[in-house]
Amino acid sequence: MRFFAQMRGWKGHGAILAIALLLLVAPRLITAAPLDMLDGEQSRSMADPAEDSGANFPGSAFFYAQGAFDPVPGVATVQSEHVLGLDEVKAAPAMIFRGLTGLDSYRALNCLTSAVYYEAANEPDDGQRAVAQVVLNRVRSQLWPNTVCGVVYQGSERTDYRCQFTFSCDGAMARVPAAAAWVRARRVAEDALAGKVYAPVGLATHYHTLAVRPDWSSSLQAVAVIGAHIFYRNPGFSGTPAAFAAPYLGRETISGPARTSWPARPAQPIEMLAAPYTPPTQALPPVAPRSGWTPAPLPQRVDDGLPESTIRPEYRNSGRPLI
Repeated sequence: MRFFAQMRGWKGHGAILAIALLLLVAPRLITAAPLDMLDGEQSRSMADPAEDSGANFPGSAFFYAQGAFDPVPGVATVQSEHVLGLDEVKAAPAMIFRGLTGLDSYRALNCLTSAVYYEAANEPDDGQRAVAQVVLNRVRSQLWPNTVCGVVYQGSERTDYRCQFTFSCDGAMARVPAAAAWVRARRVAEDALAGKVYAPVGLATHYHTLAVRPDWSSSLQAVAVIGAHIFYRNPGFSGTPAAFAAPYLGRETISGPARTSWPARPAQPIEMLAAPYTPPTQALPPVAPRSGWTPAPLPQRVDDGLPESTIRPEYRNSGRPLI
C-alpha cells in the first residue's frame, strides 16, 4: 500500500513538472510573422503617421487624432505651411503703438520682445507674430490693461503659476536669453508695434501649446493652429472688431514682472551680449591732486588696544585700510 501511495505522489509531481515545461516551451512554438510581410508595401501604406519620428513634436498627436482640428464648415480659413485655420478670421484693427516718451516706447518694445522670446523663441515667424498680435489685441480690448507691459506682466506677482503669461512668474526670466534669438524676437515686436497686423490670428486673445488643454479652452472659439500653439477668440461681442477699440494711452508705468526677490548679480543687458567689446581708443588723462588738500585722518578702531587673542581670526582685519 505504501508503494502505491508513493507512486501516486510521483505522478502528481510529474504532472506539475510537465505543466511547467509546457509553459516555458509554448511561446517558442508560436510562429512569428514573416519579415517580408513587415517590410511590404501593405505595411507601409498602413503605417501610422504618428509613429514617424520626423513628423513628431510635443503635442503632435493632436494632428493625428480624427476630428481634433476640423475647420468650421462653410467658412474660408487660412491654410499655409505653419498655419491651420479653424475658423474665419477678421484681422485686428491696424494701429501704431507709440509711447508718450522715448522711455515709454522702449519699455513697450522690451516687454513685447520678452513675450515673443519666452513664449515662442523656437517658433517660425508665423508663430512669433501670432503671439505678438495676441498681446496687442489684449491692449486694444477693454478686458485687459491698456498698456503693453501691463498685459504682458499681468498677474506676475502670483506664486501659483497662474499669471497671464507663464514665463513672467515661473522663473524662466532668470535665464539670460540667447542674443541671436532675442534680436529676432525684437524685430518681430518692432514690426507689430509699428502697425504690421498679423491677420491669420484674427482677434484671438488666448492661446496654449498643443501639449496641454486648459479648462477655459472649451468656452472659447478656436481660430487657428499656428506653429505649436492653438489660438482662440472670445465668443459674442467680445470677439468682434468693435470690442477692440480701446485707445493706447502710451504711458508704460512698469517695465518688468512684479518680483518678490531679485538676483544677487544683475544680468548683462541683451544688447551688450550681441556686440563685441571695444576698448577705448584713448587713455584717460591723469588727474592731478588738488593743491593744499590733506586727507582726513582715519577713524580710530574701537578695538584698538585689545589683545589680538580676543579677536576672532576672520575679523582681525575688519575695518583696516587695505595697503
